[in-house]
Amino acid sequence: MNDLQNIKYPMSEKPKLTLMTGISSVSKSFRALLLTITGLVFTINAGATTVSDSLPAPFTTAIRSTNAAFMCDVCGCSGNGGSMGYGTGLDKNFAGLRYISQRYRSRDGIFNNSPWVDENFNTLQAWGRIPVGKRVVIHAMIPYHFHHRTFADKSEQDLNGMGDMTLLGFYRLIKPSDSTGSATEFRHTLHVGGGIKLPTGKFDKANNEGSVNPSFQAGTGSWDYIIAADYGIILQNWGAGAMINYTFKTENSDHYHFGDQLNYGIHAYRPFALSDSFALTPLVGVAGEVFGENEQYGQPVADTRGDVFFGKWGLETAYKKWSLGITGMIPITQNLNNGKVVVKNRFSVYVNFNI
Repeated sequence: MNDLQNIKYPMSEKPKLTLMTGISSVSKSFRALLLTITGLVFTINAGATTVSDSLPAPFTTAIRSTNAAFMCDVCGCSGNGGSMGYGTGLDKNFAGLRYISQRYRSRDGIFNNSPWVDENFNTLQAWGRIPVGKRVVIHAMIPYHFHHRTFADKSEQDLNGMGDMTLLGFYRLIKPSDSTGSATEFRHTLHVGGGIKLPTGKFDKANNEGSVNPSFQAGTGSWDYIIAADYGIILQNWGAGAMINYTFKTENSDHYHFGDQLNYGIHAYRPFALSDSFALTPLVGVAGEVFGENEQYGQPVADTRGDVFFGKWGLETAYKKWSLGITGMIPITQNLNNGKVVVKNRFSVYVNFNI
């Protein structure tokens, strides 16, 4: 989503959750960081020399911040990329496919000694990024879910179906060419925007009965609204990034209201050009999510709020007009649903074609 990919590189260097309530749920050691990066996503690209509207291969695919964020809603029914990034981080304008895997364990009951259920949330997502004029870009995501869980008695449950479609628009407030000076000087870019998540996925209230984890759904059944921002800087061959987005969720027709959600992240990376047509970019960072309490018929649903903090890694490649990326996340600290839901890991792989 950033326009820092427009930097040329020398080939030699190839209750419902409110924002403050959510922030207070994050571990104290990261509160200052979260407040500092609110509304910002940092992105740095390597070895800039000049600013233009195009890049020599392979740097048409230089990293962008929110695109590389890689988080995902703990609510498996969301799967809209809200935390995982709204683009690949590799392609300027693209169409492609992304696979997202989320693994959880949840208590099958309300007691501390209730048996554990193994849950696998899987999403195949068609997505794209389309510019509209010089300062506006549109992102679209259409997910298809195929979830599976295994109970303690070895019985199983499968859920398949289309998820909730997401449409987002971002406005570029600052572009790299607004900065002047040599390649070693500071350059930056800033995007702000938002969008909507449509209730195109099915919400089955029966899946919320008798299970602690209410997220085993294809969709929330509600119209949800998203605000987001990212800020990027460039300096020589190193990069760092930060992002934030917040989802305001509404009550669905079954009178169930998923809690609002805050996503944030920060990362560092460095692109390497292995040839004139091939680039490789490793990435490391941290990311976090904060969830508000769900409600049903206007009443709070116990053990449905929480937060999780991840370590994050990624590896992105670019070859001519194609891009391929993989990203993983491992929880560092977490407290989801009062400890009755545990995230084990997350993984994503995507392939796109530049358009």
